Amino acid sequence: MKLGISELETAPIALGCMRMSDLTKQEATNVIDASFEAGINLFDHADIYGAGTSEEIFASALDESSVKREDILLQSKCGIRHGYFDFSKTHIISSVDAILQRLQTDYLDSLLLHRPDALMEPEEVAEAFRELKESGKVRYFGVSNHHPQQIELLKQYVEEDLIINQLQFSLMHTPLIDAGLNVNMQNKESIVRDSGLLAYSQLHNMTVQAWSPFQFGMIEGVFIDHPDFPEVNAALQEAAEKYGVSKSAIAIAWILRHPANIQAIIGSMNTERIQSITQALSIRLTREEWYGLYRAAGNNVP
Repeated sequence: MKLGISELETAPIALGCMRMSDLTKQEATNVIDASFEAGINLFDHADIYGAGTSEEIFASALDESSVKREDILLQSKCGIRHGYFDFSKTHIISSVDAILQRLQTDYLDSLLLHRPDALMEPEEVAEAFRELKESGKVRYFGVSNHHPQQIELLKQYVEEDLIINQLQFSLMHTPLIDAGLNVNMQNKESIVRDSGLLAYSQLHNMTVQAWSPFQFGMIEGVFIDHPDFPEVNAALQEAAEKYGVSKSAIAIAWILRHPANIQAIIGSMNTERIQSITQALSIRLTREEWYGLYRAAGNNVP
């Protein structure tokens, strides 16, 4: 798949590196090698992951890895500070310089604005993006956790294409699709909470990157094998047995089945689990299976 309208080729699964700060250099090297061998070539970072330590360990591990910088895509995010958000030109540019130093690279393939800044001045963002693009420090840009109007506001000033929106989405966290299945109804599922983000993303060819694809609630825990969710786990197990893969692979295959050009960001630092999850790349669920899993997750189909 390609990220948005860019020329960046990637797999439908990427590795989120938030937990890499907990690894030794050798462990991180093993994770990079196992991920690349399984078909993953995009590694997602943020300047707040491990207070920058995740990026430092990744760079050190990549240096020991058989994987070369030119064979992968490096993505990072900025804008979250201690207790507030900051999309000022000064902060964006200084953040990128620090990210590049920690990652020991000359450029990022993609930079995302991490969470909306209520005090954002889009003119400043545009200036920062222009400088970063012209200097060769960032190839492409995007956002994370932004709704369509915020993206449209940015696009009025930013000359560069916004190719990505990173959003929480999983089988047990489905606000992105609930309202679209309950149009003109009076139940709570019909409430539009995101201004139609998935349809907007498809209309504007923005890649949705699904973060926390195994979480329920607001990252309250993993639903796979969780005793509070017997029905969805039974449905996952049935599909897993049919396709000869893990339940985690089915949960990712459910995300990838949606036609909105979604890329799942997995966060495992376990090499065997990474290999197990990427089995999803060989699966295409039927409509009956997709809706069956959606219902098993506690949702009604009107």
